[in-house]
Amino acid sequence: MVTLDWHAERSDLSDLALLDREPEAGEIDLVAVRSYRQQRVREEMRKRDIAALILTDAVNIRYATGTRNMQIFTSRNAPSRYLLLTENHSILFEFTGCMHLAEGFETLTEVRPSLTASYVAAGERIAERERAWARHIADAIRETAGDGVTVGLERVNAGAAIALAGLGFHIVDAQAPVERARSIKSAEEMKCVNASLRATEVGVARMREAIRPGMSENALWSVLHKTVIELGGDYCETRLLNSGERTNPWFQESGDRIIQGNDLIALDTDVVGCYGYYSDFSRTFHAGPNTPGDHQRELYKVAFEQVHHNMDILKPGMSFRDYADRAWDIPDKYFANRYYLSAHGCGMTGEYPYLYHRADFPDAGYDGVIEPGMTLCVESYIGEEGGREGVKLEQQVLVNETGIELLSNFPFEEDLLK
Repeated sequence: MVTLDWHAERSDLSDLALLDREPEAGEIDLVAVRSYRQQRVREEMRKRDIAALILTDAVNIRYATGTRNMQIFTSRNAPSRYLLLTENHSILFEFTGCMHLAEGFETLTEVRPSLTASYVAAGERIAERERAWARHIADAIRETAGDGVTVGLERVNAGAAIALAGLGFHIVDAQAPVERARSIKSAEEMKCVNASLRATEVGVARMREAIRPGMSENALWSVLHKTVIELGGDYCETRLLNSGERTNPWFQESGDRIIQGNDLIALDTDVVGCYGYYSDFSRTFHAGPNTPGDHQRELYKVAFEQVHHNMDILKPGMSFRDYADRAWDIPDKYFANRYYLSAHGCGMTGEYPYLYHRADFPDAGYDGVIEPGMTLCVESYIGEEGGREGVKLEQQVLVNETGIELLSNFPFEEDLLK
């Protein structure tokens, strides 16, 4: 049997960071990035006659203003930090003791202290606190947009939303204007996206080099997270790394399982990286020390075929329905465990649009148009129902005026493609 040194340095990984040098802060016009994004949100508000938008999701606040503060904590504890955006005003209500973090942002007209309306903050007086929150935000809406206007509202406590609606405003969901705004990237934004991808690719390269039978999944996953933080990224949104029989079915996050010799190891990066932009590609590795088995290669090559077929058909102007009709046919033996999407939008997180498989389109799909400026992640998971292992592959691309541009440059495993 031929054996390989699976832990030798890979020549195609050693200079990965130099494929597209990570821009220095001065090389990206972050003022232009922030201005474009806020303008996009306001344009979408106007299309829907929304006079005021209240954002509580930390990622959306960052998109609309560029400000950042404890993204995971403040998203979970909403409303504790929130943004009121109108045609001419952008008021950030910042978390207790944190107002200094928003100094100097040209996207803000004002920073005010927030009023936290959560059970943890108010205890049994929560209903009283929610009514107080509604009055305080209503005053700001009347001041900047008028009384009785249409207000787009993000995630808040039910009591807070009911109280605000009771003060004479027409409440609508804020998701549509924000998601449609985020879906089209500017050229300057793409510099941020590429910086995030290059840093994540360095992390994945280090993780791949660290693979050893006998280490735990958690220990291996930590290599990626550590590198992402070191290189200026924020966090990993999921822990989708698994090995051996835990690669089938998909969506099993890393645990204390010990990686065995010749296991497959599947990874989905899901990194909120440099400048807050999402780096989302998937790769599957082989633990060695022997060469991959025939079945492992079959799984890998089928996943590779699915991703590349679906990349090849993507083009601007194509409808979501047309994409679903032309997308790769999933063989019956892999259909039950298919990835739930064929492709999805990607920006600061996974986002609009979702592109569904043809078989799922009647129940889950919706139509739309693939547009230049969209960044999409093309997905594949291949594993038989009841099978031991599976393969996860995914590529991140930019839709341009004529087709697509590949964004994720991390190499595939040649020994799994033989």
